[in-house]
Amino acid sequence: MTSTAPATPIRVAALVGSVRAGSVNRRLAELLRDRAPEGVEVQIVEGLGDLPFYDDDVDAAGAPAAVERVREAIAAADRVLFVTPEYNGRMPAVLANVIDWGSRPYAAGALKGKPVAVVGASFGRFGGVWAHDEARKSVGIAGGVALEKGLSATPTSPDLSGDEQLVSDALAVLTELVAHEGETVAA
Repeated sequence: MTSTAPATPIRVAALVGSVRAGSVNRRLAELLRDRAPEGVEVQIVEGLGDLPFYDDDVDAAGAPAAVERVREAIAAADRVLFVTPEYNGRMPAVLANVIDWGSRPYAAGALKGKPVAVVGASFGRFGGVWAHDEARKSVGIAGGVALEKGLSATPTSPDLSGDEQLVSDALAVLTELVAHEGETVAA
């Protein structure tokens, strides 16, 4: 039997929009990492809450080490997956900040040309749809290639124990992201 997995794995950087330890979106990212299709490696990028708010003067003087680590993780990935809740009808500030840092230097940032998908869950009425729309719009402006299809869902439990369909749907989005041919692939 011939394996259909690529010789080198497709690397997906997962950016979790909630920094809370018990976050349902963190749990979703962990499940996606653990259940990723054969030939796909999902790396949860740590330390997003350690990034200072984007400041061009700070960047010009030399980006802090935390910023460089996140930029390098995004640049090394073949694809990017945002796993995020919705805060007050918008994406969390931590995720907006990652997009700002990842879009620089202008026209050559770590997000440039990267296929990006957005999934996540929020206990609010709409399951995060506004935040996810905003994230896709923002990453497109920042140079990424945002997939239109994503997943905005309302979970039934914080650990997703009763949400197998939500996890299955998120895996389908991950599979579509991996199949997407973007402008560039990490070297």
